[in-house]
Amino acid sequence: MRGPLLHRRFPQLVTSLPYLPLGDRPTPVRELTGLAHGVSLWCKDESGFGSGGWGGNKIRKLEWILPDVQRRGTRTILTVGGLGTNWGLATALYAREQGLTTALALIDQPVDDHVRAQLERLRRSGATLHFTRTKNRTIAAAPWLFLRHATGRRLPYFLPAGGSAPVGTLGYIEAALELAAQVADGALPEPSHVVTAVGSGGTAAGLALGLRLAGLRRTRVVGVVVNHTLQLDAQAVVTLARKTERLLRRRGANLPPIQIAPDDVTMVRDWLGPGYGYATPQALEAQRLAADSAHMELEPVYTAKALAAVLAMAADGRLGTGPVLFLHTHGPRDGL
Repeated sequence: MRGPLLHRRFPQLVTSLPYLPLGDRPTPVRELTGLAHGVSLWCKDESGFGSGGWGGNKIRKLEWILPDVQRRGTRTILTVGGLGTNWGLATALYAREQGLTTALALIDQPVDDHVRAQLERLRRSGATLHFTRTKNRTIAAAPWLFLRHATGRRLPYFLPAGGSAPVGTLGYIEAALELAAQVADGALPEPSHVVTAVGSGGTAAGLALGLRLAGLRRTRVVGVVVNHTLQLDAQAVVTLARKTERLLRRRGANLPPIQIAPDDVTMVRDWLGPGYGYATPQALEAQRLAADSAHMELEPVYTAKALAAVLAMAADGRLGTGPVLFLHTHGPRDGL
C-alpha cells in the first residue's frame, strides 16, 4: 500500500500534515473461535505493526507525530507515562532513528516482572528518565523539565501520555480507514463494535472519528478504561475527536459534515481493578485464554483487561450477536 489512506482521501493534507511510514499495512484481521460464546469475535492485530524496536498502536501515532516534530525544527520530545510505559519506549526508539532525543517523566505504577523488564528497556533506549512519581509532582516539575530539555531557545515538543494529542490521533483515523477497506474487500464483516483498551484516549478518539469518515456508521467504539489518573469518559474521547476534526479542517481537508456525540462511544470501567497497572483475576484469565486458544500475547495492563471486558460483555449480551472486533494493541519485540 503506497501512502496513507488519509492522504489519498484528502490530498490537501499531503504537504500540511506530513507522514512517516513506520510499519507495514494493512494489519491482519482474523476470526477468533472458541473464546466468546454467542458472539462472532474477530481481531485486528496491531501487535506486528512497526518496523523498529517496538510495535503496537503507539507506532501509528508516531507516524504523524515525528514528522510534525521535525517540521517545527525541535530536537527533543518531552512526554509522560507510567514506569512500564509502552508509549515512552516506542517514542524513544523511533525518535532516536530520526535523530531526535526523548525525555520521559515517569509516574509510579505497581512493579511486577513486566514493569521491571520495561524499565530496563527504557534505560537502554537512550531516553532521559525523570522519576517524578505522581501526577501532581509531574505537573509541578513541568517548568523545570521544559527548561532542562530546551535546545537553545527552542523548548521541547511536549506530548501528553500515550501521544493522545490531535496529531497523534490521526494514527487511528488511518486505522479506521484501513479497517473499512478490509470490510469492503471481504476480509471481515462490518463490526457492530470495535473494542479497545483506553489508557489515554487517542486510539478510541481516532477510531470514533475515522469510522464516521470511512462510512462504517453501524460500528460503535467500546473503550475499556485501564487508567484511573485521567478523565476518560465518553465526553473526553469525543472532545479529542472533535479537536482532531478541527485540525484536519485547518490543514485543508475538505471533510463532510460530521456529528460525533458522547452517545456514539461506550466507555466501561468495570475491568479497571484497583487502578492503572494493577493486574486483575479477570485479566490474567483472559491473558491465559488468549495464549491457549488464539496464540495471542497479551499483557495485564491494557490488552488483557480489554479482552476480559469483551468476554464478559459477550456473555451477558451487551454486545448483541456481533460481529465484534477486538483491537490487539500490544507490540513487544524479541531481544529488547
